[in-house]
This record gives sequence, C-alpha cells and structure tokens, in this order.
Amino acid sequence: MPKSDFRFHFPLRVRWADCDPMGHVFHGRYLEFTEQAQEEYYRHLGTSIYRLAQKGYFDTVVVKVTAEFLAPALLDDLLDIYTRVTRLGEKSITMLSEVYRQGEDTLLCRVEVVYAGWDGVARRSKAIPDDLRRLITHFEATGEVLPIEGFPNLRV
Repeated sequence: MPKSDFRFHFPLRVRWADCDPMGHVFHGRYLEFTEQAQEEYYRHLGTSIYRLAQKGYFDTVVVKVTAEFLAPALLDDLLDIYTRVTRLGEKSITMLSEVYRQGEDTLLCRVEVVYAGWDGVARRSKAIPDDLRRLITHFEATGEVLPIEGFPNLRV
C-alpha cells in the first residue's frame, strides 16, 4: 500500500534491545512496534485505547496477527511506522502497520492485526461504540481529527 494511503505515522529508533546478535530487528519486536503504533494512533485522535478499557467503556483483544518480513531493520535505524484502520466490522477493528526507514520507500515489514471488541466483565465480544466508529471513520476518510469535546465518552 502506498505511504500516501496512510493518514498517520510516527517515528521510532531501533534500540539495542530490539536486535538479534547480527544487529537485525528481532521478528517479535515488530509486534511491539505495531502495539506502539496502535497506541499512538488513538492518542493522535485525542483518546487512549488503554484508558477507555480502564474506564470500562471499550476494550479490545487481539484475535489475529499476520506479519510479512521483507527486509531487515537494523540497529539505530530511524523508522517510520505507518498505521491505519483498514476495516471496521460490527465488533472488530483491523489495523495495518507498515515499517519503513525514514526517507526511504522500501517496505521492511507489514503487520496486520485484528482486534475484537471485548467486554471483560461478561467475557464476550462487544460492538464498537458508535462514537469511536465515527471518530475513526472520519479520520480515515479525511485525515482530519474531530474535536474530542464532541465525544464525551472518549475523553480520558
């Protein structure tokens, strides 16, 4: 997917702890990068996916992860993690993250994660709240972040 299809990205520097003995990013770290991307995506929208869960409003669980490793990221590389929501189901959110070295167009890794809405008390799936759906849909369609004041349940 071209970088221009993403409305959000954030920078990350590869640390020593991210690498194997050859100085390549260990494959499991890309899942951590994806988790950071998800967290920062919601923060960019003005909310926190973790605080929403702590408030008992909306939580997610990971139900599927697909990762493609195309080229290695290396120790001390500056990376850009491009992230977007590619699908909003009734009870699921699919997010795609693509990893690039800053200033380059070679795709290093692609990670797709499917998150299911979750009710931790009832221990069952839960529909995505309409206000969260509207916030995400508007951002993905326009690149504009709606004022969080209009979403009292999403303020944290």
